[in-house]
Amino acid sequence: MLDADRSGTATASPRAAATLLSPYARLSLLLALLAGAAVCVLLFQPQRLLTHGLPPQLGGAAAAVVFAAAYGVCTVAFVPRPLLNLAAGALFGSQLGLATALAGTVLGSGVAFALGRMLGQDALRPLLRGRWLKAADGQLSRHGFRSMLAVRLFPGVPFWAANYCAAVSRMGWLPFLLATGLGSIPNTAAYAVAGARASAPTSPAFLLAMACIAVPALAGAVVAWRKRHRLPGR
Repeated sequence: MLDADRSGTATASPRAAATLLSPYARLSLLLALLAGAAVCVLLFQPQRLLTHGLPPQLGGAAAAVVFAAAYGVCTVAFVPRPLLNLAAGALFGSQLGLATALAGTVLGSGVAFALGRMLGQDALRPLLRGRWLKAADGQLSRHGFRSMLAVRLFPGVPFWAANYCAAVSRMGWLPFLLATGLGSIPNTAAYAVAGARASAPTSPAFLLAMACIAVPALAGAVVAWRKRHRLPGR
C-alpha cells in the first residue's frame, strides 16, 4: 500500500515494506529465482556443450573463465555436476578442465549458499523440529568444515541439497567454501579425466577414472543399504 507524503510523493507504507522483507516473502523470492533458473536450463540446454563445444570466438583463458562462470550458474539451477565435469574435461583437457570445474564448483556453491542464507534461512530454521533435522543442523553448525568435507566426499548427497542445507544451518562461509573446494577434488578430477579421455575408452587413464567414479558410488550404496534399518519407520 502506498501513502502520499506532504510533497505529494508516493511512498511505500511501513507495513508493506515489512511484508516484502518478511522471511516467507524472501523464501518465496528464492523459490521463484530457482524455478526461473531451472526453466532457463531446460530452454538453453547446457548439455549441448558436450557435443557442440564453446563458441569458436572464445579460446584460451577467456574460454575457461566463461565456462567456470557458466558452470557456477548451472549448478545453482540444478544441472548435475557430473555432466559439467565431463564437459570441462572434454573441452579443456584433464588439468585445465579440473581447475575450471573446481572454480565453477566453488562459485556455484558460494552463490547458492548466499541465496539460501539471505533468502531462506530465517523462514526455514523454525521448521527444524524433527529429531533427524535437528541432528543434521547441529552437526553442520558445530562442525562445519569436517561435516561439509565428508558430505562432498560422499557420492550420494546431491550437490544442491548440501548447499542449501548448509545455508540454513549456522555454518560459516569460510569453512563451507574451503570444505567444498577440497572435498570436490577427487570426484571432479575423475570426471574431468574421463571427459578428456572419452575418445579412447580403452586407455588406462579412462579406465582408472571410471573406477574412481564407480568404486565410491558403490561404497556409498553399500553403506546406505547397511544403515537402512536406522531410517524412521523401520
